Amino acid sequence: MQGIYGSENMAPLSELFTVVLLTHNRPAYLRRALQFYSTLPCKILVLDSSAVALDGAAAVGDTIDYRHLPQFGYWGIQSKLIFGVEEVTTPYMVFAADDDFLIHDALIASVEFLHANPDYGLCHGYGMMYLARATEVNYYRRDQRVQEDYNSQQPEDRVMEFLGQFLPPFYAVTRTDLLQQWYRLLPPDTSFEWQEIGHAFYLLACAKARILPIPFAVREANYGGSEHNTNVLTVLTYKDAKTVADREQFAQFLASIPTQLSDKDPAQIKQIALDSFTAMADCLIQGRSLKGTMIFNSVWGEAGCEPVRMFGPEQFVEMPFYNKPMFDLLTEFEFLLHAMPAGRLQLQELEGILLKQHELMQIQPNDNDRTIRARLWEALSLNPFSRSVVKRLIESLEDTEEQDEKLKLQAWVERLDSVCGQDDDRTLLQKMPSGRLLDWLETRNPDAAQRSAISTHLAKHNGGPQFGILLLDLEADMFKLQATFDSLVNGHCKAFKLVVFTTGDLPATTSPRDTVHFVKVTATNYIERINQSVAQSTADWLVLAEAGDQFTASGLLRASLELMGAEGVRAVAMDEIQRQENGSLSDVFRPGVNLDLLQTVPSLMARHWLIQRDVLADAGGYSTEYASALEFDLLLRLIEDGGLGGLAHLAEPLLICSAPSSEENPHERQTLTRHLRERGYRAQVSSELAQTWQIDYQHAERPKVSIILHSQDNLETLQSAVVSVLQRTRYQQHEILIADNHSQSEELATWLASLEGKGDRLRVLRSGERLSASALHNFAVREAKGAYVVLMSADAVVVNSNWLDSLLNQAQRPEVGIVGAKLMDISGVTTQAGLVLGFNGVVGSVFIDERKDAKGYMNGHQVEQNYSAVSGACMMVRKDLYEAVGGLDEEHFDEAFGDIDLCLKAADAGYLIVWCPQAQVLHPGLLPDAPQTAAALQDKWQARFAYDSAYNQNLALTGKGFTLSEPTRVNWAQLLA
Repeated sequence: MQGIYGSENMAPLSELFTVVLLTHNRPAYLRRALQFYSTLPCKILVLDSSAVALDGAAAVGDTIDYRHLPQFGYWGIQSKLIFGVEEVTTPYMVFAADDDFLIHDALIASVEFLHANPDYGLCHGYGMMYLARATEVNYYRRDQRVQEDYNSQQPEDRVMEFLGQFLPPFYAVTRTDLLQQWYRLLPPDTSFEWQEIGHAFYLLACAKARILPIPFAVREANYGGSEHNTNVLTVLTYKDAKTVADREQFAQFLASIPTQLSDKDPAQIKQIALDSFTAMADCLIQGRSLKGTMIFNSVWGEAGCEPVRMFGPEQFVEMPFYNKPMFDLLTEFEFLLHAMPAGRLQLQELEGILLKQHELMQIQPNDNDRTIRARLWEALSLNPFSRSVVKRLIESLEDTEEQDEKLKLQAWVERLDSVCGQDDDRTLLQKMPSGRLLDWLETRNPDAAQRSAISTHLAKHNGGPQFGILLLDLEADMFKLQATFDSLVNGHCKAFKLVVFTTGDLPATTSPRDTVHFVKVTATNYIERINQSVAQSTADWLVLAEAGDQFTASGLLRASLELMGAEGVRAVAMDEIQRQENGSLSDVFRPGVNLDLLQTVPSLMARHWLIQRDVLADAGGYSTEYASALEFDLLLRLIEDGGLGGLAHLAEPLLICSAPSSEENPHERQTLTRHLRERGYRAQVSSELAQTWQIDYQHAERPKVSIILHSQDNLETLQSAVVSVLQRTRYQQHEILIADNHSQSEELATWLASLEGKGDRLRVLRSGERLSASALHNFAVREAKGAYVVLMSADAVVVNSNWLDSLLNQAQRPEVGIVGAKLMDISGVTTQAGLVLGFNGVVGSVFIDERKDAKGYMNGHQVEQNYSAVSGACMMVRKDLYEAVGGLDEEHFDEAFGDIDLCLKAADAGYLIVWCPQAQVLHPGLLPDAPQTAAALQDKWQARFAYDSAYNQNLALTGKGFTLSEPTRVNWAQLLA
């Protein structure tokens, strides 16, 4: 084997070697990487293309040369690399990703090898992979044993051998001049795949390569997806004409550049390149050199101790990882991973833990030193890397007999504090969705002066409404009960009485007159006991909750002010915060009263309503038949009795509660089926997605439908639309009306003429003069023979064969006025869904850019629900309703927003507007750019634009929709007016 190790009289490493650290918009990763590499005695060149520079990066160490390069951005990686290699002044360099650990001793050994062997161009060792979790790290083997010395004098042999057992050389220690030459030669805008392939080919064609039998890198395992969406195997193996041509072209490029192959004929070099591509593809397919396999997982569960490792069933002792120095090194890496968390998966899993620790650290009214310390120990057991918990626990151990524990924790916190530049736990939590929600909730609370004014106001009104809380404690869980009690004690509303229905032993003898009354129940009689309590209650409003549910500080207070003098209101839905299985929080900010969303997603829409006590009593209380859907069944019965009248929504979170189970709830299906039967439907209720229901109303009638397409010198798009309707429409009781708007195209005229006289299935209507879009549609509707009409854009293409059935399934309901379809692009990404008034300026769509199978907020991307408007690109409306509301407005909305105006007129007439995602068409979904017409629409419908009841005031009206708004204060003064 050629090559020697080491070299006498080497210059200092700082004069020989540069680490080029690559990062983009990942400040937490970069801080951790700087912490790790700052002790390496060489130059560290940081290439940061983030939008915002990292504060204090250059101050981490004297060796750091930090460059903020926002001009390169994420997609400018090639330009960033070209810039970076030209800035390197040392003879050797290595690229380092911000999420990887390149082992310091291995880097030094690689530099020494190259310095001693001038005919070698690159050197590295073997790599492992890690995946950081909340409190553990999983380790995987990445590299398999390969030929370790590529020392042939024949460059083609080196290329074929190396690519045939490919270990990526991008992060190898490399001679700087080689990399500089390569990036000077690389064509602009080379794809990521060809950059990687070409990088390996060029280096081996120019010099020898060495794989040292040592651990070299511990790299983050790939998970999720990359925006680059690279796939080397695709470009190496696909046989379509474009991919083959790209391979040929890149091989031709490699044959044209100067290497040690240049003495050969260019055609021969090109063939060597193509052969090497085949060898590399075969290597990757066979898993010959790269094959991730779990080695062990490492759990760090106790402060001041070392991690505990559990080894997998398959081990690889031939690899240079199985020795104590390497395990000690991994422990150092793990400490950084946990002390400076950065990965998306790691932070997601940490979120619930940080939140729980935050809650355990809160001081409760009945706390003492012992209970506080017990909760702090519990918090530390969840995550020993929480500095705030450790420091608080050290304080609590002052003047106790646990001084040994205190000293142990003091040493631990000193070790934690040795890592600089990290966020504290509270700051980290605030950057997470749960933390942002907590801060948002905190903003809603009244200050001391406001609380005083509210108390005075309520005193003048007999204390305001009284709330009765019906609390189920069927698991006899005192800890959960205490969480609910604490939330009520810490809340701003005291006008409540709490009835606890418990299967446990009664802690005290109480009566309904007491603020807290305990009722002994069993798993079989608790509903009857609830109904008895309802009959005895003197409260104005009742709410059903479960032990462990936590009332927000201001929810009941806001409700008490809003409900004073609220005549005719029977039941009120409020918003809530739900705790997911991993402990994190997510908002459930409901729309206004939304019949279809209530029916399709009852687990998210039918919980924790405030029910007027007399209404609940008159309804006979809760039904014992639907024990797992008590509130949903009650609401359906209220709708059967009085329609949607008296049902309201208050956009204020009332509770923090557990998320509903994703398991199918048969009681929901049963009571929904019962309810639909009461409304006269022979409906079938099914479920294809957890927590959602689909309803086939099983209408007896099969009415005729007129599908109207706008023709105006648009032959190509019109033909596509017509063909898609003819070929992909299962429902046959329809006609196609092509309304031609005085087209001048002879080609179009010839095609339209060819369609006439072929039966009533397809008719052509011609206007004698050019009409506005609204006037043309009104003309076509008058000529339609169908009881229902579909306004369909000529640049829409039908996707699914049951699209018309799906629209009719909704439109034939007597309470429904208009039904709209889901618009998408050819890749199945939504381009338009339901329309929200005031969204992104005037009118905007939610769920844009969602993948076809994405659930969406509250599962709303997959289920029917009510919106204020839907798109005229594919809209069904009953013909007599269309005519009754005056059709499209030809005067004010002749070319734009007539569809939205039509929806609002139908809603004004008392009808529901339904968005139906089961009807799908291809359409760009772009809204008109007509600012004057948009202003006219807003002016006409000012009240509806002021607050779109199909959305939620707590959600932002910008972006893609359904994101938390900026923290906003409640206007308490207005509520007191």
